[in-house]
Amino acid sequence: MTNITWQNAVIKIGSALVTSSKEESGSSYMRHIADFIIESRRQNKDIILVSSGSVAAARGIVKTGVAVTRSQKAAMAAIGQTKMMAVWSSLFNFPCAQLLLTVDDLNDRTRYINIKNTIRELLDNGVLPIVNENDTVAQEESNVGDNDNLAAHTAIAMQTDCLLICTDVNGLYDGHPHRDKNAKLIPVVDKIDDSIMALASGASSDVGTGGMITKLQAAKRCTQSGIQTLLIDGKDAYNFSEILAGRCPGTLFSPADIGYRAKHDWIAHTSHPKGEIVIDHGAYLAMTERGASLLPAGISKASGDFYKDDTVLVVHQDTVVGKGISRFSSAEIQQIAGVKSHLVSRILGYQASEEVIHRDNFVLIAPDKLTHF
Repeated sequence: MTNITWQNAVIKIGSALVTSSKEESGSSYMRHIADFIIESRRQNKDIILVSSGSVAAARGIVKTGVAVTRSQKAAMAAIGQTKMMAVWSSLFNFPCAQLLLTVDDLNDRTRYINIKNTIRELLDNGVLPIVNENDTVAQEESNVGDNDNLAAHTAIAMQTDCLLICTDVNGLYDGHPHRDKNAKLIPVVDKIDDSIMALASGASSDVGTGGMITKLQAAKRCTQSGIQTLLIDGKDAYNFSEILAGRCPGTLFSPADIGYRAKHDWIAHTSHPKGEIVIDHGAYLAMTERGASLLPAGISKASGDFYKDDTVLVVHQDTVVGKGISRFSSAEIQQIAGVKSHLVSRILGYQASEEVIHRDNFVLIAPDKLTHF
């Protein structure tokens, strides 16, 4: 199996995992998925859930013909969404929040920022965000089209380091695993090119709107933004144990080199800094000359009021030298500034990252006069 590391993830659950053969929400697979989310949160990992299944959950309630109309689908979504949320909420001892989105929400800058801020606020308050496409109000032209790509958009918006797509096959194969007994799993895909896209052969279940093609589209979006994507069989509880142990039991789509440039562009030109971290001369040399990550030992102080995963300015001698995504809040940094990395978990009382800003989440910028927070 391929080794992986991750700290925050979007988990996308397909319809086949939340809808039984009787088209009722509440599949037994949801239990071990919930256990995985609970354990991930216990390890101080941030989780955002993107769950399909609301339309399928109400198929036995709304009368339809052979073809389902837009209004019928909207009605099913309105009914099924409440059923699905009730089931998910019953599996956790912490609160859940529902976010229904359309492509218009993602394309509008103000709404996009509001979505990011809302999700961040939910995570900071220990709430599990559960995202789904808003089929109730969306017109055809306003649909994302499937929850695979919605999950990718969410992962990119929140700058997670992992997108986990859970479906009913254990990854990408060189043939259709349900039809070809000789089909072999592809454990790692370094680049999603035309030959990889050609392997997509449609949905393997009858309750989802997407197939392998949408999963590859989602993986391509994320890897180009520096986000690793995992495709696994969500029916098998063992797979989730492997991911918690740092191993990918399905297919790992590696982040492309262009992804880090895309993330750096976002950090440098789009993200708004919420505070600043002042570093000593040793850290300055390490980060600017050797491309090192920022460790707690190299920090003098933090200013401003920011949270984990917020963008901050990195400052040396009253000059801004770069911007980066902090893995700690300003309050946490005040406690660990100047200490060795191996002491951080002991000081904070929970397992924590060794780096305050990882080098992959940091960009140097032209020296600028500092405006203090």
